[in-house]
Amino acid sequence: MSRWEELTGGTSGEDYAARFAALAGSGRDMHGEARLCATLVPAGARVLDAGCGTGRVMIRLTELGYDCVGVDLDASMLAVARKQAPHLPWIQADLATFDPAGLHGGADFDLVVAAGNIFPLLATGTEAAVVSRLARSLRPGGLMVAGFGLDEAHLPVSPTLTLPEYDDHCAAAGLIFVDRFATWDAHPYEGGGYAVSVHRAHRG
Repeated sequence: MSRWEELTGGTSGEDYAARFAALAGSGRDMHGEARLCATLVPAGARVLDAGCGTGRVMIRLTELGYDCVGVDLDASMLAVARKQAPHLPWIQADLATFDPAGLHGGADFDLVVAAGNIFPLLATGTEAAVVSRLARSLRPGGLMVAGFGLDEAHLPVSPTLTLPEYDDHCAAAGLIFVDRFATWDAHPYEGGGYAVSVHRAHRG
C-alpha cells in the first residue's frame, strides 16, 4: 500500500479538489507547475502526468496545447479528473508496475511531470522502480521534472526520500541531472525543504 493510501484511504478526491478550488478562488496562482513544464518542452509535446490526481496540472497543460496522458492509482482522484475533463485520457495504474509501452502512442513522451509530492507518497521501497518505469516512458532526450517535499514542513508524512537518493535512482535509470529549483516558479535551489528536479533521458 502506498503512503498516500495509508494517509487518505483512497477516498479524498472531492476534498482534495475542493481545497484547490478554494485556493484558486482566493486568487492564489495554481498553475506554476504547468508554466514550468511549458518552459521545458514546446506546445504540442507529449506529456505524461505521473500521479495526476484530480487533473489540475494536466488540464492546464492541455489548454496550453500539450498532448497529455494522466496516470494515478487513486480512483477517487481520477473520478474528479474524469468529471472535469471527460475527453482526456485518465488511466488508473500503480506507477510501480505501470507499463507505458501499453499506452496509445507507446512509451515516447517528451516530458514526464510528477508534481504533488508523488515520490514521498509512494509505497516505501518502490521509489527506484517508479523512477525506472517513468524513465522508460521517455523518448531519447526527453525530460522528467519532479517536485516534492524533503522535510515534515513540506510533507503530510515523515520524509523518507532525500535528494541524493532520488538523484541516484535517476542515474540508475539512465537519467542525467539537468537543473534543480526551489519552487515551480524556478527560483534557484539553495537548500531547503522543497525541490523541483529536472533530469534528461540519454539522447540515444
